[in-house]
Amino acid sequence: MPKRHVVVVGAGIGGLTAAVALHRRGWHVTVCERAPEPPTTGAGIGLAPNALRALDAIGVDAARAAGSSVPVTMGLRRSDGRWLTRAATADMAARYGMPPIAVPRPAFTAALAAALPPEALLYGTAVTGVDDAMSRPTVRTAVGPDLPADLVVAADGIRSPLRRMCFPDHPGLHYIGETAWRTIVDAPDLRIPAMSETWGRGERFGVTPLADGRLYLYATAVVPAGTSSADSRAELRHRFGSWHDPIPALLDRVHRLDRADVLQNDLYDLAAPLPRLHHGRIVWLGDAAHAMAPNLGQGGCQAIEDAVVLAHLLPHGDSVDRMDSVPAALVAYTAARRDRTDAVRVRARRIGRLGALRNPLAVAARDFTVRATPTHLALRGMDDLFNGFRLPG
Repeated sequence: MPKRHVVVVGAGIGGLTAAVALHRRGWHVTVCERAPEPPTTGAGIGLAPNALRALDAIGVDAARAAGSSVPVTMGLRRSDGRWLTRAATADMAARYGMPPIAVPRPAFTAALAAALPPEALLYGTAVTGVDDAMSRPTVRTAVGPDLPADLVVAADGIRSPLRRMCFPDHPGLHYIGETAWRTIVDAPDLRIPAMSETWGRGERFGVTPLADGRLYLYATAVVPAGTSSADSRAELRHRFGSWHDPIPALLDRVHRLDRADVLQNDLYDLAAPLPRLHHGRIVWLGDAAHAMAPNLGQGGCQAIEDAVVLAHLLPHGDSVDRMDSVPAALVAYTAARRDRTDAVRVRARRIGRLGALRNPLAVAARDFTVRATPTHLALRGMDDLFNGFRLPG
């Protein structure tokens, strides 16, 4: 009996996790990625305990794949350096069974890709559409023959063409009012042990030690959509150069990078939840399904959860299935994932509004409230995220 065939559109973290999970469930997997080759540069990604638990369910050890060092502490600071809240990662590990880790995104995607047969990955293959999505989908590409499939996984990103094709009346994306810069630097001499985010007035700066010893830096600012500068390195120094140590020293390292190594993107989330996460035999996950602001560090984590739950609900790739349980599995996937991911999307937007405050009185009230909240209560507030991953049934 031939194996069921799944075509995954997009070789990001969600798409590759789905591909690995379904490959290990016995499916024949094809991944179509429009980029000509795997990424070699990029930002970092934080893997919270919920994502690590989901990866463990499909036999993927993220720490082994991309390094296992973790920061000593995590917390929020003011632009003068004063801590608003801080928690030891050891306390987080005790509460959630494991600490969060942060890894370079290219290294992590490379580790996921290595778990697939080489012939499964088709780079430079843009998907142009899907025919007969309700019955026997056929995936059309710009470069080769059509691909018949039993299932199409739409992991085609925040501006998902397949989402627009199947949900033309959906309002699409919502600009959250901020732009973001991201890069990675080497700074072992600075010996930065903490993962921190600093909140100013309408601006934020984050420092995350990566598992390979480098530092992932990100910053945001409240600006009109489309605002950019000729040199992001100079813009970052202008905005954040007077903030607390070690930010100025880190910006010196940023200034030594090539301009192309500092990424800038306006931040968007989905304006409203999709009516469902599937249409016929197309199923959405990750940013394509529920694009969210990065304020909780859950975008990639929720994509990983999506992929693992989807594979868990689908039948084995080479099982005999007279009634064909794939459509029912997709209904169950929507039921399992839609409410959870939308709640995270809404929560991330609300947290972002706090970080983006500019009025001095509102900023002072925000900072006071954060400082007055005991650490154990702040951690408890993350329980539904970090302990929220469950395999249905």
